Amino acid sequence: MAIGTGDKAPAFDLEETVDAPRIQLSDYLGRSNVLLVFHPFAFTPVCTEEALDLQENLASFRNANTEILFVSCDTSAARQAWRRELGAEYTFASDFWSHGANAKRYGIFDDATGAALRGTFLIDTSGTVIWSLVNDADTRRAELVSESLETLGADEDGARPAAARADGT
Repeated sequence: MAIGTGDKAPAFDLEETVDAPRIQLSDYLGRSNVLLVFHPFAFTPVCTEEALDLQENLASFRNANTEILFVSCDTSAARQAWRRELGAEYTFASDFWSHGANAKRYGIFDDATGAALRGTFLIDTSGTVIWSLVNDADTRRAELVSESLETLGADEDGARPAAARADGT
């Protein structure tokens, strides 16, 4: 069963590149929100559309103190090659080894394909999932950007209401 809204987010341990420190949930606790976005495979049409949608709205997420982690079970080398090809400026992380361990913790690993489903988890600074969405591997998450930004109190233009800003300005 997938982790849902209101649940404590399981710890994750992801690789961005082989020569960099691993990415963990604890890196963000007390510092920023995390939009943890699992997808099946790099270099595929639906995953590419979602990756570009996130890139197009990156400023809005950053204005809402939210880091995006885009994750699949592909190798970190493949992830970084794809990120460069797309021109993405946010983190593409690998759940390759141990294979799908993080997707399994979040309840979205598909044993039949050896890949993650389209699982999305918006995690606040205290480590609680404040919004989640899980779709099958073939169904694009059209609401990925709009609903996660709405939950953050931001809009797709990057504006945030005063009550949603940490500094109150």
